[in-house]
Amino acid sequence: MSPSNGSNGPGNPWARGPQSPPDIEELIRKGQLRLKQILPGGSGGAFGIAALLLAVLGVWTALYTVPSDSVAVVQRFGKYLKDVPPGLNWKLPMGIDKATIVPVKRQLKQEFGFGTPGATDRFQSPFPQDAQRETQMVTGDLNAALVEWVIQYRIADPAKYLFEVREPRETLRYVSESVMREVVGDRTVDEVITIGRQEIENEALVKMQELATKYEMGISIDQVQLKNINPPKPVQESFNEVNQAQQEKEKLINEARRDYNKVIPLAEGEKDQRIREADGYRLKRINEAEGDAARFTSLLTEYKKAPEVTRRRIYIETLQEVLPGIDSKIIVDQTTHGILPLLNLDAQNGEKK
Repeated sequence: MSPSNGSNGPGNPWARGPQSPPDIEELIRKGQLRLKQILPGGSGGAFGIAALLLAVLGVWTALYTVPSDSVAVVQRFGKYLKDVPPGLNWKLPMGIDKATIVPVKRQLKQEFGFGTPGATDRFQSPFPQDAQRETQMVTGDLNAALVEWVIQYRIADPAKYLFEVREPRETLRYVSESVMREVVGDRTVDEVITIGRQEIENEALVKMQELATKYEMGISIDQVQLKNINPPKPVQESFNEVNQAQQEKEKLINEARRDYNKVIPLAEGEKDQRIREADGYRLKRINEAEGDAARFTSLLTEYKKAPEVTRRRIYIETLQEVLPGIDSKIIVDQTTHGILPLLNLDAQNGEKK
């Protein structure tokens, strides 16, 4: 169903058939007429439009937003002015003030020998022609090793980061490579590949931070982490055999330590037990000897007070201890010249039983 207006003029969008293209000059002329209606005054309207556009441009260039993990370094005519915290801020427009956003709270990193796909920082990953060169290092025993590592850093001083060094991220790559070559060159290839990784990371971190502070780069290095460390490909199989032998050696050492921990503590325990038993027996004998000595001393003291009474008491006490253990007892008076045989009642009682 077609609209009620069935004309085929150029102003009808429902018109069918070929239409002539719009006249550009006519459109410009209509635009000028409408603009003059809005801002009357002839040529003064053009100045008004320019002033309005200039005001809009000034407001547009004066306002800016600083992200929450960043600060803005403001320059006035190229001279450092101040650091601006996160949020909506304003500056002098028309290029008088320039604000540079610096991510001071963001953890940044640089990779050496390999690269993460999609990285936006061109200095985060090595250039393709430098990736292999960065990893090739010579150890202290004149062997070769391929070392890959990562450093993580933050921007600690935005002003120094922007103005003290021309390319701080590129300079950091050179500093990191130089320090890593120095640290690796002080160690043997076995230490670099196997047991010395932690020590290399710690020493490299300290030296990189010292150089970054010396050069006033405004960077704080948080971590240095070694990734893949491999020997060159022509000798990689030999190094793998050496690593297997090293692992076998560690295995045998661990087994020997296990047996040692099984036998030695048992022997140590038996030794301690024997020593404690000997100490107990020694203390027992000492205490018994001291008790006997004290008893004899007290007897001597009493004997000196009453010799006959003490002698008789000792004699009776000795008989009390000795006589119960004797089966046959014969009591003889001192004046008796012969022994009268008595009936052995104990033996008869025993036979009847």
